[in-house]
Amino acid sequence: MNSLIRLKTLASCVLLSLAFLPRAQAVSPQPDGCYPDFTTAEGCFALFSLTTGAANAGLGWASLFSTSTGSANTGVGAATLLFNNGDRNTAVGGAALFTNQTGDFNSACGTAALLNNVDGFSNNAVGDSALFANITSAANTAVGDLALQDNDANGHGKSNFNCAFGAQALQDNIDGDSNNAIGYLALGGNQNGLFNQAMGAEALSNNDGASNIAIGDSAMLNNGLGSFNTVVGDEAGQNITDGTDNIYIGATAGNSSANESGTIRIGDPPAATFNACFIAGITGVTVIGDPVVVNGDGQLGVVAAGSPLSLKEALKQRQVVQQLKATTEKQAARIALQENQIQTLTVALKQQAEQIQKVSAQLEMIRPTPRVVENR
Repeated sequence: MNSLIRLKTLASCVLLSLAFLPRAQAVSPQPDGCYPDFTTAEGCFALFSLTTGAANAGLGWASLFSTSTGSANTGVGAATLLFNNGDRNTAVGGAALFTNQTGDFNSACGTAALLNNVDGFSNNAVGDSALFANITSAANTAVGDLALQDNDANGHGKSNFNCAFGAQALQDNIDGDSNNAIGYLALGGNQNGLFNQAMGAEALSNNDGASNIAIGDSAMLNNGLGSFNTVVGDEAGQNITDGTDNIYIGATAGNSSANESGTIRIGDPPAATFNACFIAGITGVTVIGDPVVVNGDGQLGVVAAGSPLSLKEALKQRQVVQQLKATTEKQAARIALQENQIQTLTVALKQQAEQIQKVSAQLEMIRPTPRVVENR
């Protein structure tokens, strides 16, 4: 109400200022559709029921038809905001916000966007049939054709704070809450999953788990009830289904493994597809703990009890490796010293050869000329 009073005061000031302007009309005759209380209506039955509402604009057949006391609403298109009596709603496109009654602060742009909304508020829908079925849920954002189409279809009002960017993103969400989907069909098929983050075409499509993060096209595709998983990589993590607490990094990482939980996988086995592995912050760092070994599948772990490689032998091998490393470093240092000595000796020999050549040249110059002695 205070906002409406301020709006009326501001408009009154504007009108007072306009009163002192020249009387010439830019468009003549004056456009129709201009009514008291800053109301604009154009089209059959537009703003048909208006009483005390102010600053409404209804453009199109039956646009804002039922609005009586609602204010600051804008409807552009046939049957937009048809049953509305809320405030500050904006609908652009045929039947956008069609059934809205008391919902406030909604914006719908696209044919049938937010069509079934009744009292949901602060929703934003851009795209054909975006947030189509939403009834009472609030603070959802859908950008893309059919994005969040089935959100809150049962009217429970539980599916709040969802964001969908991309055609059919979160299309089947019904009671899911606080999900974010970016990409075509991202989190498509999700109905009740909560707190999921999906980025990439079809990422987390058909998911119904909670608190998953999937980045990459088709990442975690067809996940069922799996929860608390983090997957980064194209088509990675497609066999989790109902596993929990997994971390997969790399294209197709984890797809060659059965459904599992509590597993970290970096890269996709077999290891033969990789030529080297570098992890910073390990070499030269001393820690206290168990020696770690790697099996043929690339799995890290400690030496198993009863293994041919006992803990004592593992420590012994580690010591041997360290000794070999130290010996190699000493040999490398010795070789480097010898190379320097050889270079120094080579320079000295070269200098001596140059001196010898100079002395030979001088001797050649002072040598007496040979004499010929006659034999008499």
